[in-house]
Amino acid sequence: MSGNGQTAAEIAVVDYGLGNLRSVTRGLERVGAAVEVTDELSVIEAADGIVLPGVGAFSEGMENAGPFRDLLVEQAEAGKPLFGICLGMQMLLTTSEEAKHAGEGSAEGLDLIPGTNVRFPESVKVPQMGWNTLSVERDHPLTGGPALDDSGAEPDPARSVDGEYAYFVHSYYAKPEDPDAVVATTEYGTDFASIIANEAGNVFGTQFHPEKSGETGLTILQNFVEMCD
Repeated sequence: MSGNGQTAAEIAVVDYGLGNLRSVTRGLERVGAAVEVTDELSVIEAADGIVLPGVGAFSEGMENAGPFRDLLVEQAEAGKPLFGICLGMQMLLTTSEEAKHAGEGSAEGLDLIPGTNVRFPESVKVPQMGWNTLSVERDHPLTGGPALDDSGAEPDPARSVDGEYAYFVHSYYAKPEDPDAVVATTEYGTDFASIIANEAGNVFGTQFHPEKSGETGLTILQNFVEMCD
């Protein structure tokens, strides 16, 4: 376990059958984390931080993640950093229009960040696939902002991702109930939330894939690992 600044943060990447596990693992290892891809609840509980990756449909994701739901909510409410990536970010919200659009009824998310996921307007090509810029709207450790404690630390410009490019592949985007949950936005037919976080700051997600986003992504992953240290 970490905490003394000398041992690598132990990160559990949740293996629930959907997600780019190999690339996420490589990215985290590149920034110094000790990573375990796992479907074991005990390993997730013991980790310093949790990554919930995801590629695919919201309803399938929530169905597959069912065995992990209670533990993920418990760990998040206890203050452990929980990082959702792409579909994993959308699963942090309450629900999604995607299930209804696909004729699959309603599917409930983890409800750690109240809100819903909505489809892009018909005026743009769906899915959005490729590089787009990030506009940081408020401080958060994931984007180079100050730590979660009350130390009064200033944001580190060298660690900021404001204005940088990230890699997206998605047809739906998060729409949190609380505007303050939006950490960064991106424009694609509309300004949408590309990074979100809960009020406590320990539950957050990126709509883009940091593991596919070059130096920008590595900065995000390094910031996350340091939050777990």
